[in-house]
Parts: sequence; structure tokens; C-alpha cells
Amino acid sequence: MFSALTHYLSQSSAITLMVIALLSLYFIGTLWVFLYRYRMLQRRLTFESNSLSRIYMGRAKGVDRNSVLYSYIARVDALSPAILKAAISDTIRVSTRGLTLLSIVSSTAPFIGLFGTVIGILETFARLSARKSASLSVVAPAISEALIATAVGIFVAIFAYTFHLMLKRKAYELSSVLESQAEVILAQHGNEDHVSLG
Repeated sequence: MFSALTHYLSQSSAITLMVIALLSLYFIGTLWVFLYRYRMLQRRLTFESNSLSRIYMGRAKGVDRNSVLYSYIARVDALSPAILKAAISDTIRVSTRGLTLLSIVSSTAPFIGLFGTVIGILETFARLSARKSASLSVVAPAISEALIATAVGIFVAIFAYTFHLMLKRKAYELSSVLESQAEVILAQHGNEDHVSLG
């Protein structure tokens, strides 16, 4: 497989190599965003879930010190739904950085791969036109090599889209836990206004 890849890269044009390099950078960026954000969201979700459990079980009258809500609540004299809503919105905004990149990668990677394939096919036909005759045994391998760029683009897009959905789900879970904490805190402080925080 390594020799086939080396052969493909050695036969490719500068544009095709640029397409493969760009898709490789896309894939590395996608992995980095996913691993970093997933770990961060999972850790934050664990803190917030533990804080919510302690409040529900009556072991704490307020949020845990590890909760992001704690820093917001500690800074104000009077607790209000608006402050908690702002805290939740800010936390979700910070926690979901990078999701736009995953969305861009998942939607553009197949087109970049297709561009590389079109260039590869054009180059193949240009080379074949110099020959007097071209059989299927000559054309088929050249076309299959050109299709590698599309395959790479689709491969990258699949991972980017999957990672985007997984992180979006984690962010939703975090938002739900934060909203639940906010509702319980407001209820404990005797605030009768039921406000949707999210």
C-alpha cells in the first residue's frame, strides 16, 4: 500500500499534491479540534453533573466551586435569571469553539477532493492524447488514481461531520445540566419567576 501511495504521489501534478496536502491539514485540524473539545466538554460535563447531583441530594445548598456558574454567582449581590442565562450562554459559546471549522471541513472537503480528481482526469486525458491508441487497461488505472483525491475528500468529510455531531451533542448535554442547576438555584433562592435559561 505504501508503494502504491508513493507511486500515486510521484505521478501527481503540483495541483493534485496541493489538494492532498490541504485535505491532510483538514484532517489533522479536525482531529485536533475533536480531541481537545471533546476532552474539555467531557470534563466540564462531569463537574456540572456532580454539582447538580449534590444539589439534588441535598448535600449542597448551591453550586460546587468547580462549576462555571459559581464564578458568576460569586460576583453578584442579587441572583437573577438573566445572570444565570448569560453564564450558560457564555459557557456554551466558549465550549463550542471549533465546531464551525468542523462544519466547514465537512462541507468543503468533498469538493476539494473532487477538484483534485478533475485535475487528475484532465492530466490523464492530456497524456493519453499523445498516444496513438489507448486501451481500457491503460485508461482505467489512470482514472482510478485520479479518483483517490475524491476518496480522500469524502474520508475527511465523514470524520469532520461525525465529530461535529458528537461535540454538538456534548454541548447540548452541558447546556441541559447548566439549565437544571440554574432552575434549582433560582428555586432555592425563592425566585418565583420561571425563566427558560438557554
